[in-house]
Order: sequence, then structure tokens, then C-alpha cells
Amino acid sequence: MSDVSANKPLLIAIDGPAAAGKGTLAQSLAGRLDLPYLDTGLLYRAIGKLMQLAGLDLDDAAAATVVAGKLTPADLRRPDLRGREAGELASRVAVHPGVRAALVAFQRDFAHGPRGAVLDGRDIGTVICPDADVKLYVTASAEVRARRRTDELLAKGRAVDYQAILAEVKARDARDSGRAEAPLRPADDAIVIDTSALGPAEVLATALSFVENWRQRD
Repeated sequence: MSDVSANKPLLIAIDGPAAAGKGTLAQSLAGRLDLPYLDTGLLYRAIGKLMQLAGLDLDDAAAATVVAGKLTPADLRRPDLRGREAGELASRVAVHPGVRAALVAFQRDFAHGPRGAVLDGRDIGTVICPDADVKLYVTASAEVRARRRTDELLAKGRAVDYQAILAEVKARDARDSGRAEAPLRPADDAIVIDTSALGPAEVLATALSFVENWRQRD
């Protein structure tokens, strides 16, 4: 149990670009504060995988919406949701408005449980949970994030080029920030944490200090 625990539910929204460290922080915060954690990046992947396993057409919007409406937290614990294939499946089901509507409802239901929760994604503080108690926006320079992603892939034995990864990171940033629906940006009341020069322990300590400040203000 955390040293900043309290009886009141606590909802923490963490947003930010890819490879900034928001997932690591979210998991660490959830463990430290004894809160449920939702990695929202797995949601569309889970829908795509479930449809594939059921032999359904991923381009069938109605079928995809039904599957999304039946999603459970247990479905997100599948070990095969992290790979490239699951990502490609996710991209096909993510275009269906009914799927997004169902997953928005899923995220909000999860977030507003009896103890609160920690959610990380790209529009948690701005769209999914604008009522979150603590909103964090975790970022880092494109160069640092590209280096982290390059090192991660090299550690897995993949041959990658840093400059190519950097170009991909910048292109994704532009897409995420420029999209019409739920663009990537900090919520107006979010606390920005730049992890460019910080390690995971330092990022966690910084976030916990903001949580403690919220506890003391409340």
C-alpha cells in the first residue's frame, strides 16, 4: 500500500507521445498507489484479435461494435497483443465509430470504479476522463524517444536505423497532434513531465509528489 494512500478514490490520467515513458510511469504509479491500471493502447488490439480468432470480418463495422461492447479487462491480458500483427488488426477496427464509442464507455467505466484508477493513452485527460483528479502529460524530445525505441528494438535482436526510427517518431507525432478527433495535447490543467533527462525512478518520484500535493489540497 502506498505511503500516500487515502480512502477517497483517485483517478489519474496520463497522456503523452510514444516512447516518452508514460506506460512505465502508469504501471509504477498503479502499483505504488494500489490502484487498477488500464493500458488503453491495448483496447483496439484486443478487439482486432478477438475478431480474428472468431473468424469475423474486421471491416464489418457492426460485428466489430458488438465485440467491442462485450470487451472485458481479462481480454486485455492476452500475451499476443503487443506484436506487429495485433497492431495491424487494431488499425482496421479503429476506423469504426461504433467501436470507438464502445471503448470510450469501457474506459470511463473502468476509470470510475470504487477505488479510482490509473489510465494512460493519448486523450485520457482531454476526452476520456476530463474529470480526472490528477492529469499528467509525459513527454520527451523526439530524439530521446527515437533513441529509446531504437535501443529497445536492438535489445530484441532487430536491425534498426536510428534515423529511420526518428523519422517515424516525428511522423507519428504530427499525425497524433494534427488529427481532427481527440488530437494529442496536454489537458489545460495537466502537469507536464519532460522525461528527456530523467530515469524511471525520478519520473515516478516527480509524479508521486504531484499526487501528494493533490491529497493535501483536497
